[in-house]
Amino acid sequence: MKNSVFSQKIYSFLLAAYRWYLQTPERSLHEAYDAALKIKEIEDKHFNGNKIDIDSATYSKSVMDYFESDLNKLLKIAKMRLTEFRGSRWFLNEENQKAAEKAGIEHPSPSLVLEKLNFIDLVISKYTINSEQITSKALVVKPPNLPVNVVSDEKSLLVNAPTLPPKIPTQDSDKKPKPKSKVDTTGVLPRSILSTITRLQVELDPNAEKEVIQNFRQTQRRTIISIRFILLLIIVPLLTHQIAKAFVVGPSVEHFRSSEQMQIFLNSEMEEEALEELERFEEKLKFENLIRNAPPLSSEQMETEMANKAGELAEEFRHESSNAIKNVFADMFSVGAFIWLLLISKSSIAVVKDFFDNIVYGLSDSAKAFIIILFTDIFVGFHSPHGWEVLLEGVSRHWGLPANRDFIFLFIATFPVILDTIFKYWIFRYLNRISPSAVATYRNMNE
Repeated sequence: MKNSVFSQKIYSFLLAAYRWYLQTPERSLHEAYDAALKIKEIEDKHFNGNKIDIDSATYSKSVMDYFESDLNKLLKIAKMRLTEFRGSRWFLNEENQKAAEKAGIEHPSPSLVLEKLNFIDLVISKYTINSEQITSKALVVKPPNLPVNVVSDEKSLLVNAPTLPPKIPTQDSDKKPKPKSKVDTTGVLPRSILSTITRLQVELDPNAEKEVIQNFRQTQRRTIISIRFILLLIIVPLLTHQIAKAFVVGPSVEHFRSSEQMQIFLNSEMEEEALEELERFEEKLKFENLIRNAPPLSSEQMETEMANKAGELAEEFRHESSNAIKNVFADMFSVGAFIWLLLISKSSIAVVKDFFDNIVYGLSDSAKAFIIILFTDIFVGFHSPHGWEVLLEGVSRHWGLPANRDFIFLFIATFPVILDTIFKYWIFRYLNRISPSAVATYRNMNE
């Protein structure tokens, strides 16, 4: 009787799961359509039917941040549900559709589906173009040899440039352009005078203050996004590790690894460490007995003390072995969360790259040389093998693996050398072209 009731519960659960699977296209399309309707409602209620402009001066910065967070959330829901709709329709075949009809699941008409898809694409397309423009603005990197005002002028020219008609090719245009001579490339006036004149023109421009405020807001938004994304890259994997270890991996390991069959030591190094600690405890008992001038302990008392200490050590190393096994699986969850965060944050990665580029370009030559020497001495310098050895031993202990001395010495003999070669090639290939004065300062400081 119990088996029949249990089988009926399993059958009802499988039937409900199958119905949920058959309703996936309709459900995902409805959620995407609902998110698009909410975006349209915000547009009609607060922006007079226009798209949600992040740089709008109608509302304050806090209000626009509120609208921006809602917009990003709704756009993400709509895109994810559209992807789910396409994937579920690809997996559904004629047999599944017939089964859905038998189960009483009604699918919407094709005209209604096309109408909803058209409305969703109409709403999302506006913000897809806007996000690409914002990303392209954030990716503008200031060249090291140009002043800030020139860069801002180039930005405004790139954004506000009129669309020109296509040029009709002629016979003269088919000819190859003549190479410029030194007379052509060299101007009548020095470049410093020309840059000074350009700066004065920008400062006398009545719209210069508005451009400065706009550039400052873009820089502020870029800094906030970069710091928030860096914190997410650190906090999310750590929280994933702790949550997975406490609620997923930990109970599973404790369930499949019972205390009776549990192996106390995962490797020989743990066993040797426990043996050394037990011997040290025995010597400590004898030493304390001699200091207090007490009668020597009997063999039964000594065995009792040693047995209690051995039990404590067994429990301690059993817990450490279980913790090492949990760390292996919890680290997998952390790596997965880190990779997932990188995959869904391509625009944030571009903003962070631009953020670090601006910081590096803003450093002086001596500061660049100092940072280069600091990192090279830490990772590939004379004292770096000791740090690599401690790091590898810590990783081995974290995963419950024996510290293989041969592997550690082989790693230290090869990896820092390869890293040093890559670093020198980067200095020769890229840094020497971007900032030759920093390379010269680095060589003088390193000598």
